[in-house]
Amino acid sequence: MKARVTICDTCAEPGGTAPGAKWAIALRKAAQDCGLEVEIVTCSCLNMCQSPVAFALQGAQKATYLFSGADPAQDTQDMLGLLKLYADAPEGWITEAEAAGRLRLCLQGRVPRL
Repeated sequence: MKARVTICDTCAEPGGTAPGAKWAIALRKAAQDCGLEVEIVTCSCLNMCQSPVAFALQGAQKATYLFSGADPAQDTQDMLGLLKLYADAPEGWITEAEAAGRLRLCLQGRVPRL
């Protein structure tokens, strides 16, 4: 199983529109263009409503991460950096997250692999 990014498609600032679904489409193309094997899906609500946009990063036999406060307008390249780190990390445990750029500051939680 390849890695999966699940993006909340209902996350939005009060009075704003939800950019998650549109970001997922852009990320699929960007990841494919970079040769990254990742599934990018959306879901309705990751329960991180206080700081949109939220997303989860999962992989078989890897740690799971939950992020909030992502900005689709500026975080696509940082997401690609994060995905490369995750693909290369043993058991998904990222220790040096500089390549994830601003997204490393959006991390809300990490759960060890099962």
